[in-house]
Amino acid sequence: MGAGAIGAGAAGMKVDKVISPTTEILPLRIRGVSYAVGKTRLLDGIDLTINAGRRLVVMGPNGAGKSLFLRLCHGLIAPTSGSIAWQAQGPRPAEQAMVLQRPVLLRRSVRANLDYPLALAGHARAERGEMVQKTLARFGLIALAERPARLLSGGEQQRLALARAWAMRPQVLFMDEPSAALDPSATRIIEDLIRLFSAEGITIVMTSHDLFQARRLAQDVVFLHRGRLIEHGPAARFFDAPQTAEARDFLGGELIW
Repeated sequence: MGAGAIGAGAAGMKVDKVISPTTEILPLRIRGVSYAVGKTRLLDGIDLTINAGRRLVVMGPNGAGKSLFLRLCHGLIAPTSGSIAWQAQGPRPAEQAMVLQRPVLLRRSVRANLDYPLALAGHARAERGEMVQKTLARFGLIALAERPARLLSGGEQQRLALARAWAMRPQVLFMDEPSAALDPSATRIIEDLIRLFSAEGITIVMTSHDLFQARRLAQDVVFLHRGRLIEHGPAARFFDAPQTAEARDFLGGELIW
């Protein structure tokens, strides 16, 4: 199946019925969060609440702290100061997932890359088989099921990473520049899938350097500059009437430092 066919299929996919979770992990409350390496503060005094059911795009120039912000939210690293608290108890609830710009895939088949995290989550073998097959079909990966995951194209690897995250049915999906290295056709597939996840009730928090992509996908925007949160609000307001000089310069194509 060609990339165009997959893209059209993703756009027309039937939305799965959303099952209300027994425990809501959102909102995520970030209060006074800073992160420093030595005496250098890479993030400084971040205050933000991430609510359920929105597509939040984190923007800013290179070095603003976007990827670091996602890793802190996901729980891969701990802040130097401040607090990150989910509605559900615990620093890193299981009902959230993260997809990186360059996916980390096992040296196994596509099928095994989907099966392994389900096994770790405690699903029985028979149940996993059904879940994996459903996921392969949903993401157009059946023909690639036995292929080594690391031999896939960049777009196919990212699609597998998103399929693996979706199979775990997260309430929140963090994505760090999910289509930065992809061609336009592969990018369209990824964006279609992001909209699909959102329609199914998954909260999206993603970084993007692409202003056009952010305009297409964002419902809310966080704008970071030099490790500080400069603006946060609805996407329409940010793009049409930015409140700060830094945001206006950024949207106007100026090089800000």
